[in-house]
Amino acid sequence: MNWETLSNAGIDGILAWAVEQPWARAMAGCMQDAGWHAEGDVWAHTQMVCDQLPRLEDWESLTVHERTVLVLTALFHDAGKPLTSQVDPQTGRVTSPRHAIKGEHLARSALRDLGCGLSTREVVCRLVRFHGRPAFLLERERPEHEVATMSWLAGNRLLYLFSLANTRGRSTAEMGRPEDNLHLWRMVAEEHGCFERPYPFANDQARFLFFRQSEPSLHYAPFEDHRCTVTMMSGLPGSGKDTWLAANRPDLPVVSLDDLRGELGVDPADDQGGVVQLARERCRELLRSGRSFAFNATNLLRQTRGRWIDLFAGYGARIEVVYVEPLLPAILDRNRRRERPVPEQVIRRLAGRYEPPTMAECHRLIVSDGQPEGP
Repeated sequence: MNWETLSNAGIDGILAWAVEQPWARAMAGCMQDAGWHAEGDVWAHTQMVCDQLPRLEDWESLTVHERTVLVLTALFHDAGKPLTSQVDPQTGRVTSPRHAIKGEHLARSALRDLGCGLSTREVVCRLVRFHGRPAFLLERERPEHEVATMSWLAGNRLLYLFSLANTRGRSTAEMGRPEDNLHLWRMVAEEHGCFERPYPFANDQARFLFFRQSEPSLHYAPFEDHRCTVTMMSGLPGSGKDTWLAANRPDLPVVSLDDLRGELGVDPADDQGGVVQLARERCRELLRSGRSFAFNATNLLRQTRGRWIDLFAGYGARIEVVYVEPLLPAILDRNRRRERPVPEQVIRRLAGRYEPPTMAECHRLIVSDGQPEGP
């Protein structure tokens, strides 16, 4: 099965593919808490959610692509439960902490292996990660901030529609209140102009600050006066970050962790403390001078990127993040031809846990599949 075939298979065809996958078989053997899921195991619930999707009032107005995204979200939204479920020894209740994050990683790996396009895959992955948020809107201190945040990370319309199907796709007696909460989600998002599109911040700096501040404002309109622009690269080893920079930012000075390892004679498997320290010093020199530059490293985890972004933002830089990800076979082939290839098992391990960047992290996000840009 490849992505082109699966994306045109409809609900029944996608379910027929999924039932043969190991992550689906694991769901069939994973029981849930009867208070929330009287229907039984995770796979039974998943099938019920898929059955509810075409019954949604808005289903007919969705594009084929949007329908496929929702079906795939249904398949993976609880796929992390077999990896996280645990029984409280005192109460006997079943919980699955952080199952949505595990489901996100499972979805990313499975869809990548199918050849699913990068943008489509990440929409599914973010919906999987945040699928539970609408039901708990009333617990948020600032509901308007919640819907604004999700409008940029997942998209409120599809998140709302999936949440309806998820709520209805179970056998639990009292479901009226949770569904009322979902309708509230839609109402708040519509009131703030972010149900069908991202929340309209005053400018990129306003959005950047909103996602960074402990007490953010939706209405602050900061003056944009950046001293320079930092182009932060992100991607697996061998993904083509150097190639992208050469083609798109050829005049920028580059602070590259790979180059600094060579300069210091440090192997990638050795302690990287000295390499990181030197990189920070080089970055500070450029930031103090107000000169735009590129920072080239894998930067695969949000936490890692965050430390560098804190540095750049502290000097008043505008930050653009460029994420490069060709198909995995192309990455592995390119890596083999490098002068200093990274062990293939390391790349595969990184591919199982990386976190592609989002618009919540930067002023501008560029996503590339590694193909040459058009004219």
